[in-house]
Amino acid sequence: MRQGSDPAESPHKPALRAIPPGLHLISTPIGAARDITLRALDVLAGADVLVAEDTRTLRHLMEIHGVPLGTRQVIAYHDHSGEGQLQRLLGLMAEGKSLAYASEAGTPLISDPGFELVRAVAAAGLPMSAAPGPCAAICALTLSGLPSDRFFFAGFPPSAQGARRTFLADLAAVQATLILYESPKRLAALLSEMVTVLGPARQVVVCRELTKRFEEVLRGGAADLAEQVAQRDIKGEIVVLVDRAPPSEVTEESIAEALDQALKTMSVKDAATFVSQTLGVPRKIAYKIALDRQG
Repeated sequence: MRQGSDPAESPHKPALRAIPPGLHLISTPIGAARDITLRALDVLAGADVLVAEDTRTLRHLMEIHGVPLGTRQVIAYHDHSGEGQLQRLLGLMAEGKSLAYASEAGTPLISDPGFELVRAVAAAGLPMSAAPGPCAAICALTLSGLPSDRFFFAGFPPSAQGARRTFLADLAAVQATLILYESPKRLAALLSEMVTVLGPARQVVVCRELTKRFEEVLRGGAADLAEQVAQRDIKGEIVVLVDRAPPSEVTEESIAEALDQALKTMSVKDAATFVSQTLGVPRKIAYKIALDRQG
């Protein structure tokens, strides 16, 4: 997700302190430049080498907050960097350098090329830390009004219709709030597919331009939102959230099937308790069926 900025926002003078060797992941604003943390500014000010998905974006962010670059290297690391660039960064860390890595916007590794870098650093046994901060997915979840006790981040859906429909079908029964990123150009098509695959009444929330001037949150059934979006020219960064699938109807047959699986590794008592909690049925009923299955 791309970050914005407001040049009028006053800078915070970062503390100049030694940054330990290794990789330091920096979360950057998804919109409002003041959303960066003080710790992130300290790391950007003190790291030996700066690494960014988009070096121009990082330079601009540092200018806004008065973080001097000096003579330090700024190295690009993105989807097309290749193995050579990865080995270069690992080599700098092996020499004892401290590297600050920043996504273009948001938390590194959330739909971000930093994954390969972090995996390589972990495999090499080199030190690593993270300065947590803004994340579009979590920001949208908190605003959505959908259940937040369990959620599933699914990233960007495929752009092709058939692949997108399969993608949604695979997620249809997930018992968690779904979080997706989508291009504004494909939002109408995605919502239309949701009506077909998930049903017209499935609750959907569309968050647009989070933390920015034209922030907007749309809520409603999939069919209602599909109709709204089809009539508009939607622009900006988009996060789509979908309510969890409605619970399936519990029958005596489904309880028996669950108990048969549980009884393979559990006692009758434990299996009855487990199935009762999992399916939301009275324990007495599950226990009775379990005894009948054992008999």
